[in-house]
Amino acid sequence: MGMPQLVVTAVLLEGRSKSEVARDYGVSRRWVIELVQRYLAEGDAGLTPRSRRPRSSPGRTPSSVEEEIVELRKELDRDGHDAGAATIADHLHRRHGTSPAVSTIWRILTARGFITPQPHKRPKSSYVRFEAVQPNERWQVDITHWTLADGTDVEICNWLDDHSRFCLASTAAPVFTAPSVDQLFRDVTAEHGDPAGVLSDNGAVFTGRYRGGGRVALEVTLHARGVVCSHCRPYHPQTCGKVERFHQTLKNWLTRQPRATTLADLQAQLDAFRGYYNHRRPHRALTRRTPAEAYTARPKAAASGVPLIDGHFRVRHDTVDSNGKLTLRHNSRLHHIGIGRRHARTPVLLLVHDLHVRVLTTSGRLLTDLQLDPTRDYQRQAPT
Repeated sequence: MGMPQLVVTAVLLEGRSKSEVARDYGVSRRWVIELVQRYLAEGDAGLTPRSRRPRSSPGRTPSSVEEEIVELRKELDRDGHDAGAATIADHLHRRHGTSPAVSTIWRILTARGFITPQPHKRPKSSYVRFEAVQPNERWQVDITHWTLADGTDVEICNWLDDHSRFCLASTAAPVFTAPSVDQLFRDVTAEHGDPAGVLSDNGAVFTGRYRGGGRVALEVTLHARGVVCSHCRPYHPQTCGKVERFHQTLKNWLTRQPRATTLADLQAQLDAFRGYYNHRRPHRALTRRTPAEAYTARPKAAASGVPLIDGHFRVRHDTVDSNGKLTLRHNSRLHHIGIGRRHARTPVLLLVHDLHVRVLTTSGRLLTDLQLDPTRDYQRQAPT
């Protein structure tokens, strides 16, 4: 027999007073009175425990808002966009001027089965973030790959402003060469101005310092305009983490779209995503502002306009090939220099100052002295 039956029996069968029963069993007199009344009205059913849930919850999120949250989650997820609780809260605030708390949205999504619990991640306090102070202070650039519907592999070159995450350009091509990357940079600067600096990885289209080929086209342009050119250390893509993360966001969206059949179709998709990303998508790292809002919120940095170096100097060891020629790369283009068959297999030293080239043997004998013609692949042999 439970406590409710014991209390009711003591009052109704034994005839004891409610105050006495409450005192003997250590319960409140009010509870004893309520039990007796419920038993007289409902019988044994009146003694079963009752829910303590309030009849109304004034602070509960309206069901219409819950349904809108769920629909927003499905819509954003279907289109391949970020669909987290913070993003949904921002969309609701832009629509109605108000929104439930992010924690409330998270609980609603969890209750509806949209969020899967994850193990604890590395705490945010352990990360060391760096961010440019002004727009155009530093641009990040990188190239990623994508596959068309027929299996053709193409490349996408993305330019991102480090401060605002504003996507300056997202361009598709069968393959990017150093001159095409340089031309894309010129097109972007025609619209947004020269940045103070550019950060990239060590791809052959971005730098020639690891390949003994001098400067590539982009480096020549950057140095001439006074733009600081920097590269992440080899095998450390985290330095270019913002543009790398943009690749992931872009590909998540492309995966949810119909697979492009042509390069033009893919470019149309890139343009559509760029418009949404820059002007509609709130960014968590920007306190829920859009990249366009962050890009225009502060004065922009600019390049100095003063060439960073007075000419380009190189010293290179090489060997004349069996046909009596040497090759030299200038502005991402390979040029052939005739030395003469009589010097085939001769170890030589090349002294290069911009377009002025001197070729000497290792003993110091001058073999040729010429001014490189950048419009010709094969240079005329210059007599010594």
